[in-house]
Amino acid sequence: MTDPFDPEKLIRELDWNLLRTFMFIVQEGSITFAAKRLMLRQPSVSQALKRLETRLNTVLIDRGPSHFRITPAGQVLYQECLDIFGSLARTIQTTQSTNDVVTGKVKLALLSRIESSFFDEILTDFHGENPEVSFDLEVMSSKAVQQAVLEKSASLGVCLVHEKHQMLQYQTLYRSHFGFYCGPTHPLFGLRSLTLDDLAGHTSISFRTDQLRDALRPIALLRAQHRLDDRVIGYTSHLGEAQRMIVAGLGFGPLPVHVAQRLVDAGRLWRLPPFADELAIDVHLVLHKSARLSRAEMAFVEMMSARINATPLSQRTYPIPT
Repeated sequence: MTDPFDPEKLIRELDWNLLRTFMFIVQEGSITFAAKRLMLRQPSVSQALKRLETRLNTVLIDRGPSHFRITPAGQVLYQECLDIFGSLARTIQTTQSTNDVVTGKVKLALLSRIESSFFDEILTDFHGENPEVSFDLEVMSSKAVQQAVLEKSASLGVCLVHEKHQMLQYQTLYRSHFGFYCGPTHPLFGLRSLTLDDLAGHTSISFRTDQLRDALRPIALLRAQHRLDDRVIGYTSHLGEAQRMIVAGLGFGPLPVHVAQRLVDAGRLWRLPPFADELAIDVHLVLHKSARLSRAEMAFVEMMSARINATPLSQRTYPIPT
């Protein structure tokens, strides 16, 4: 008698649309929201989940009137689904790009406000050599960037990194020095000969990665040492919004020196201590070690890596050392 749960038989007979539906249910955290995203009726999505659980003989989502939890088995299956569909999409893209002209799409996940002439020049040169390649750039937090690359929903990422994942490989794209700034309405604006102790007691702005166990650890460490984290009034993962809150006078906060300098020159920001280059933060290029890249993605990664390896870090550091 044939085992109804024989793995080979499951693979042969499994409806892959059930896996796709399950993936959307997990991502949306709700059968109702998944149905809207799939443009299906809720009972159809609910029935698809039930069919998948029956076929696999396991509960994937523990659901009830007041709870919705992914089971350990569901978590494992979800990660596998992400890997399967991510690899399949890249395989299809690769097979569609078989002529001599490099075509296709490079999907890049990156943190907000990447301001690097080094990176910009690579994009310019790559487009000049491969005008048929398109880009899909999505801005997200550094943590989300690494997750997108892990899930292979993004070809590669550009982000801050605190703890490196064993399945990802990293290259330092550029180094940025941070400083503290305040806006025109702040009590410290325009004052000279300040020390870090003068910042204590004032409200401040913080990035979500500005934590002792996160990517902006040097900034968090400086805050903690001088007790500058007692009155954090605004949090964000977006550089532009941090700059907005600082300029608006909500509090002082950290910004990349080379990004903030234009507003300093315009009289909209004021540099606060420290003035040394101790707050150095590296921005990394992140790639999945086992990613199956399309021709377009491979060409872009090869150019990026070649430029990084050929350019000393001092020439990829902002502000450029004098």
